[in-house]
Amino acid sequence: MPSATGLTALRARERQAHRFQGKEHSTNSTMSTADIREYCILDKESRQLMKQAFDTLGLSTRAHDRILKVARTIADLDGAEQISDAHIAEAIRYRALDRKFWE
Repeated sequence: MPSATGLTALRARERQAHRFQGKEHSTNSTMSTADIREYCILDKESRQLMKQAFDTLGLSTRAHDRILKVARTIADLDGAEQISDAHIAEAIRYRALDRKFWE
């Protein structure tokens, strides 16, 4: 039997497969720009956090989209329908770590 972490990941994959049913891709990492607009809707707080990160960290459009994809995955792991500011914050932290180690 899978661990609790494994079950969480499995459920997140199932959410993604259901979300992208009938499309060529089945994961958040392969979302197109149109998919990001459709499945990564942000509330006011999340949009503000993204704007702050964009301004402070000097993010590119590509980094912006990657953060949204990661935040969507974090929300899926959390079992949430909508991306929250907490999901955005976690994705931004991962991006900051990525920049620290690869730049």
